[in-house]
Amino acid sequence: MGFFADVIRYLQINGETVLQALLEHIWLALLPVLIAFVLAVPIGWLVVRVKPLSQIILAGSSVMYTIPSLALLLLLPGIIGTSVLDTINVVIALTLYSVALLVRTSADALGSIDDAAVQAAVSMGYGPVRRWFTIDLPLAMPVLLTGLRVATVANVSMVSVAALIGIGGLGQLFTRGFQLGFYAPPIVIGLVLSVLLAVVADLAIVAVQRLATPWTRAGKTA
Repeated sequence: MGFFADVIRYLQINGETVLQALLEHIWLALLPVLIAFVLAVPIGWLVVRVKPLSQIILAGSSVMYTIPSLALLLLLPGIIGTSVLDTINVVIALTLYSVALLVRTSADALGSIDDAAVQAAVSMGYGPVRRWFTIDLPLAMPVLLTGLRVATVANVSMVSVAALIGIGGLGQLFTRGFQLGFYAPPIVIGLVLSVLLAVVADLAIVAVQRLATPWTRAGKTA
């Protein structure tokens, strides 16, 4: 009971700080992945449609994802002229990682669209824009959202790295515990909240996927 009492006591004393860290972690994790999703879909379309660019884009995204996150966070201020402690560095870094992760998924999703469905839409007089929003994008959505789930969970994890250079989020609880001589309560609280946040975000995207692609469930039950 002593350990749990310490955790509860820590929450009672530092509840406001923990809540602020959680809220900051949420927006630092989710904003980049949303921006990346909007960017990655048209880039994925380019990969599918413009073959000369496909290898360059895919190779670039692979290289981007291999760059250590801490190194990128330290390099960005010198590149874009921001302060090391500016949260925009985290947003840009995680957006780049998420784009790198989602581009290949987007290309796979858009490249796997059934040609018969596309030709049927064309024969019915659908223009490119109408076909994109009513045929291409809905058919690609299951794979796109699967990639979004992976990117979101990865972002929730990577935000914690930003605490090593003094930027907020639940990683602050880890560094606080280490500074106090591996004091367990803040470390455990940060770990539990990070896992819960990743699970909740994943379940939320699954719920959106079920609502946005009801035909996939119909196909499974048929």
